[in-house]
Amino acid sequence: MKVLITGGSGFIGSHIAEKCHNEGHEVFIIDNLSTGKRENIPFIDETHFYHENVKNFELITELVKTHQFDYVFHMAAMVSVVETVEKPVESNADNIDSTIHLLEANRQYNDHLKKFFFASSAAIYGDLPDLPKSVEGSNVNPLSPYAVQKFAGEQYSKIYHSLYGLPTVALRFFNVYGPRQNPESDYSGVLSIINQKFLNKAPFTFFGDGKQTRDFIYIKDLLQAIWIVIQDEETNGKVYNAGTGNQTDLITVFNAFADYFGYEVPYSFKEARAGDIKHSYSDVTPLKDLGFTPEYDVMKGIAEYLKYNQD
Repeated sequence: MKVLITGGSGFIGSHIAEKCHNEGHEVFIIDNLSTGKRENIPFIDETHFYHENVKNFELITELVKTHQFDYVFHMAAMVSVVETVEKPVESNADNIDSTIHLLEANRQYNDHLKKFFFASSAAIYGDLPDLPKSVEGSNVNPLSPYAVQKFAGEQYSKIYHSLYGLPTVALRFFNVYGPRQNPESDYSGVLSIINQKFLNKAPFTFFGDGKQTRDFIYIKDLLQAIWIVIQDEETNGKVYNAGTGNQTDLITVFNAFADYFGYEVPYSFKEARAGDIKHSYSDVTPLKDLGFTPEYDVMKGIAEYLKYNQD
């Protein structure tokens, strides 16, 4: 089968690409390498890699027409919340226009599409206090252009199914972590930042009291969730949370790294940042009803993540 992955050299996209490649699929990747790395996908040759912006709609259309992809994973986006705040118009083109054009190209020209996957974000829930976060039961309160744009992408994916019959599905990613996550980026997960601090024996700062909780999902569990929803026709036109359904506080995470490394790094506490939410975790009941069973708690995930980095 043929697979197209936008943003396929990034953290999550490269893991999707690797899994597809290992399953014997022919994988095509479009990535402008603004945040991704070519070395993340050494198994993709130059004839299947396009160093292009996903806003190159002529290229997108031509690829869809020519290759009739079975699966399309739309992972590309301007992913920095800060950057979308600074560039609302440009990020709108990156995160909404490109999504619509990719959907439309598949609607018009792809007769073989089995599933269009849209990568969404738990950021769309904003700072509302209700827990756990539920797709059906929680209100959304996007607080940045990034969150608005991800919510819009979900809605376009849903109506492309309801209006045109396109087999789409979206997952709202919670706090994903694992190998290839860049700790230097301003949108990186806190686990990769803590890891970098321990490797460099550098001080770490808790914003707030360290008791804030998040729903951390290891990359392998996320891949399990993605594969479940793309292979089930019942998921067409739907949106699901992608988390574990559990919450872990940051002090516990910090102590897990200290236990693994055998030493602590200096740490301090500063006032919580404006807009930071205290607690967040997902209701993944609908995903579990499809067979999703997370295999990694935070301790197990951190251990495998650190072992990978050492290797």
